[in-house]
Amino acid sequence: MSELDVVVRGGHVVTGSGVAFVDVGILDGRIAAVGADLAFSAAEVIDATGLHVFPGGVDSHVHFNEPGRTEWETIANGSAALAAGGYTTFVDMPLNSRPVTVEGAAFDAKLRAAEASSVVDFGLWGGLVPGNVERLEELVERGVIGFKAFMCPSGVDDFPACDDHTLREGMKRIARLDSVLLLHAEDAAMIDELTRRAIRAGKKSARDFVRSRPATAELEAISHAISLAGETGCRAHIVHVSTARGVELVRDAQAGGVDISCETCPHYLLYTEDDLERLGGLGKCAPPFRTRKDRDGLWQAMSDGTLDMVVSDHSPSTVELKQGNDFFKLWGGIAGCQSTRQLLLWQARAHSIGPAAISAATAGNIARRFGLASKGAVAVGFDADLWLADLSIEGVVRGQDLLYRNPFSAYEGRPTRGRTVRTLVRGQTVYGDGRIDRSSRGRFIRPAR
Repeated sequence: MSELDVVVRGGHVVTGSGVAFVDVGILDGRIAAVGADLAFSAAEVIDATGLHVFPGGVDSHVHFNEPGRTEWETIANGSAALAAGGYTTFVDMPLNSRPVTVEGAAFDAKLRAAEASSVVDFGLWGGLVPGNVERLEELVERGVIGFKAFMCPSGVDDFPACDDHTLREGMKRIARLDSVLLLHAEDAAMIDELTRRAIRAGKKSARDFVRSRPATAELEAISHAISLAGETGCRAHIVHVSTARGVELVRDAQAGGVDISCETCPHYLLYTEDDLERLGGLGKCAPPFRTRKDRDGLWQAMSDGTLDMVVSDHSPSTVELKQGNDFFKLWGGIAGCQSTRQLLLWQARAHSIGPAAISAATAGNIARRFGLASKGAVAVGFDADLWLADLSIEGVVRGQDLLYRNPFSAYEGRPTRGRTVRTLVRGQTVYGDGRIDRSSRGRFIRPAR
């Protein structure tokens, strides 16, 4: 190996253990060498002086809504936004698109759409819903990363919640298929009763919505999910945990031998329920924002390593669906995949959390959990997915900078740290000089089993 395709020189390379002043050599789309003053010539030399070189981010929780709801978001827009924010891989959720990804033909349609327009690499989740347990194998054969199920109504009629029988039988099947199940964990009966009471009483404010989905609904559902995972032997993952106690439940289950993990999102790390009236519909999501104690507890769990995954749960819509006087009727979802890393890097300093931990939480830990074998690390043999960022530059999230189909976000005005200088996917620059290379095409990735 006398000549490389690309050498990234002079950067502060962020690894799983810290930050090192080393070069990165790239050959045939993979990292071929990492070391100080690499003595190789290269067709292209990238000067990273003064920059941090992160592994490309992995966002395993996005809703790009294509095919079927492209007026909300498109794969082209969403993947471009990710690249602008330092991400090189996403895994798209099975709902909000039409048709929902619960059988082979729907998977094939989404795969065609992603191959045609994604500028970064991607995987796809399948769905577990009542009536499709017998179709899970055809989705595994096609290469889904795993499956997603709701323990309460999803908000999308064609992606219904799982009853207990479906959940148990689905988890048994998923375990046999050596796959993983993601769970939206909120207790359906509790939410339904509290919501009906609020509506009967004519209550429709943001505070009323929060009260209809209390922390106890999340905790009851997480406890039940842990029990089912232990019973069935199914690998499980709790999405968008909003409470510190929820993280503790998962941690205790792990210590007891249950194969379960969890994630949180920037909105639970940045906002509390007191912010919801100010944000209005822009801040509506489920579970809703929690207390200051929960927010601070999530940061503490990040600091001590108990909580090691942060994803965007990018769930956009048109602005009209976020407006109205009845908070219960507004679309619940936050657009935010472009700003995740910069928001975290800003706020992490207040909690003495460094770039290496943020890198792991937004790349390496996610890739390992979901079997994305060549993603998430700046190390020899891995895909040359890199984010070159200038951490000396601070700013705020601005709507005019967002590349979403509908460029608005609950994060507008929030402080950020880090400007994207360049994003590389398998050694090719997909974002640089403030522009997306729209000719770039990401690859479909399958999980290592």
